[in-house]
Amino acid sequence: MTHRFAGLFMHSGYPKPRGTVKAAMCDKQILTARIPPEMAGMRLDQALARLFPDYSRARLQSWIREGNVRIGHTRLRPRDRVNGGELVRLRPQLTNDRRWAPQPLALNPLYEDPDILVIDKSPGVVVHPGAGHADGTLVNALLHYAPELGELPRAGIIHRIDKDTSGLLVVARSLRAHHALVKALKNHDILREYEAIVTGVMTAGGHVDAPVGRHPVHRTRMAVLPSGKSAVTHFRVIKRYRDHTHIRLRLETGRTHQVRVHMAHIGHPLVGDPQYGGRPRVPAGCGPALSEALRGFRRQALHASCLQLHHPAGDRLMSWRAPVPADMAELLNALQLDLLESVSDGTRRP
Repeated sequence: MTHRFAGLFMHSGYPKPRGTVKAAMCDKQILTARIPPEMAGMRLDQALARLFPDYSRARLQSWIREGNVRIGHTRLRPRDRVNGGELVRLRPQLTNDRRWAPQPLALNPLYEDPDILVIDKSPGVVVHPGAGHADGTLVNALLHYAPELGELPRAGIIHRIDKDTSGLLVVARSLRAHHALVKALKNHDILREYEAIVTGVMTAGGHVDAPVGRHPVHRTRMAVLPSGKSAVTHFRVIKRYRDHTHIRLRLETGRTHQVRVHMAHIGHPLVGDPQYGGRPRVPAGCGPALSEALRGFRRQALHASCLQLHHPAGDRLMSWRAPVPADMAELLNALQLDLLESVSDGTRRP
C-alpha cells in the first residue's frame, strides 16, 4: 500500500509511517464499523468499546439500550454476541459534558475552521483536568473559547503533550473530524515533530526502538521495559554545542513521556527534565551566563514544533510550524555564546 505521506515529510531521512486504515468511517450523524472476525463470540458492548474507543463502555451500553446501535434493522442488547463481519451503525447521542467549567484563560490558536483548531500550547499548561489539576487547564480554556467542544469526547483533544512541554496540538471541533483524526493518529497518518536540547554531544542522528511502560517502583514515571509497549523515536542533529546538542525528533508511536525516556535511555537526557534528567549538569569551564541559564531552566527542553495532517473534511494536506518559546530560545542563545567563547579561547575547534 502506498502511504499518503510518502515523500511529503518535512525532513528527509525519516522512514515512512506504518499502519493500515481500518476502524470506523463516519459522517456528521452516523458512525459505521465492521466487526472483525477475531471478535466473533464477543459481547456487543465489548466489541463496540474496541471499535469506538473514544466512548466509554457505559455510554455505549446506554446507546444500545436506547436503540442507537443497529446491525441491519435489528435492535440489540449489550449482552448479545457478535458473529464477526457484521456492519454496525452507531448514532451517538452527545450531550454537553459539564464536568469541567469553561474558563477565560490564555489560548494561542494558530488556525481554526469548523472542523479543527490548532493550538500552540505554552509550557506549564496542563492539557486535561486530573488529580491535582481540577481547573486552569487547556480543556477549561477550550470550553470557554469554543463551547461546542463540550459535546465531544475529551473536549475534542486528540493527543496530549506534557504540562511542561510546549508546542502544537490539534483539537477536533466536530464529531466527523474527531473520529477521522483519531483514526489518522492510530494509523500514523499525523506527522508530529519535536525540538529538544539534550545533555552531551551527539555524534549523529539515529533512532531508538525500545518498549516503554510504567516504572515498576516509581508509578508516576515511565521506563524502558521488556514488558512495555512498542515505542520508536527518530532523531536528527540540528546543532552541536560544547556539551549539549539541539535535536529534532519524530515519533512513530506516542507513549507517555516517550521522548524523555528514550533520550535518557541512550545517555542524552533532556536539559531541565526533573524526572529523567537528574540534577542540572553544568559543564566544567563554562561562563556564568550559561551556568545561570542551565540552572534556571526548570522544565524539560522539549517543544512540539511541527504538525502535519490531512484535513478531515476534503483530505487537504496541511502543516503548521511553531518556533521554540522564549525560554528555549534564550537557552540556545546562551549555548551558542558559550560555543563561540570556547572557540575564541582555543578550548574547542570551530
